[in-house]
Amino acid sequence: MSLQTLTINKQRLEQRINQLAEIGKIGETGVCRLTLSKEDRQGVEKVKGWMEEAGLTARIDHFGNLIGRLEGENPEASILMLGSHIDSQPYGGRFDGVIGVLGALEAVQTMKENDIAPKMPIEVVAFSDEEGCRFNKGLFGVRGILGKLEEGELERTDKDGITRRQALIEFGCDPDKLKESEYPEGSIASFLEMHIEQGPVLEKNNLPVGIVTGISGPLWLTVELEGFAGHAGSVPMPMRQDALVGAAKVIIALNELASEDLDAPTVGTVGSLKIFPDSRNIIPEKVTFTVDLRDIDIDRRHRIEERLRTRISEITEQHDLTYKISEDTNSEPRYCSEDIMNVMREESRKIGLETIELMSGPFHDSLAMSYVCDYGMIFVRCQDGISHNPKEYSTFEDISLGAELLYRTAVRMAEEK
Repeated sequence: MSLQTLTINKQRLEQRINQLAEIGKIGETGVCRLTLSKEDRQGVEKVKGWMEEAGLTARIDHFGNLIGRLEGENPEASILMLGSHIDSQPYGGRFDGVIGVLGALEAVQTMKENDIAPKMPIEVVAFSDEEGCRFNKGLFGVRGILGKLEEGELERTDKDGITRRQALIEFGCDPDKLKESEYPEGSIASFLEMHIEQGPVLEKNNLPVGIVTGISGPLWLTVELEGFAGHAGSVPMPMRQDALVGAAKVIIALNELASEDLDAPTVGTVGSLKIFPDSRNIIPEKVTFTVDLRDIDIDRRHRIEERLRTRISEITEQHDLTYKISEDTNSEPRYCSEDIMNVMREESRKIGLETIELMSGPFHDSLAMSYVCDYGMIFVRCQDGISHNPKEYSTFEDISLGAELLYRTAVRMAEEK
């Protein structure tokens, strides 16, 4: 497909992505817009202004979600929802989530400019805290509107001891009114999300766009090992209860377990680690670290988890440590709607856009939406598969092709409902 035949406005989309990247900018290309931060609020206000400029009614709900709405012929019909997130990792890039929100806005604005009247309401959503890095539990906004929050989530703290409740209040939300922002059961018909791939498959195949077939199931654990602190210079090695040595062995065990079958898409990561008392001449007494284990095959993931728990028990016994494991997130793999994929396949062929179909290892807002409605996802090629890093990069040509497919898919779905 030639960029000259695009229906969406590539220049407008590119300008908006670049302007949003200036909020929370770090270095030349990086972004830090942690959820519910001042930078996040500035970003939300910027996108809210663009939604209103496009003719949508826009609001910020009590979860911190930004929602733009285009009315349909039947305002009471179930909603066609499009979106993603604009919060970032602390050391993130400018495309993760953002292209899904601004691409969705571009799609709906193009519909409006072409006098396409949807049969049902269409909403463009920038969900609050997809990333989960600040409070160590993601998909907050999307789970919130679905009534899927867990007990104690508002009391989770960030590294500075600020609770999510406090952060919501500072953001301008009212945590006591969350129920008012929940969507009634059955009110969302379908969800579409465009996202950078965050992997190397599209680049390897020299293709700009892919159709997602499903999302791997993430398991997030927090592991706490406890030993006994002592002087680093005087406690003999055989007498130590060093929690960090135990943690190091567990981390190696996770890496080995996840790497056993190199043909499988299993991945295991320890991304955060805290040491107490954190002094160079004290033997570590307590170590807390995260485990992120993912696989599209839920049975294989269960087997690896079971073996990891066995290794934790063995390692802590060997080093005379105690341990505690808490589960933060546990989701099964979720597959995309065949009907929506068929629309994407047909629309791709119509415009001569060659695509491939692929799974998603990372989770997305679509994961939570999959439990209440049909969903579809479009992936856009990113350079070297890099994401959650300032070097994250997708060309605006590829993003525009993805947005064009998103637009055409949304038009079909809006006309057929």
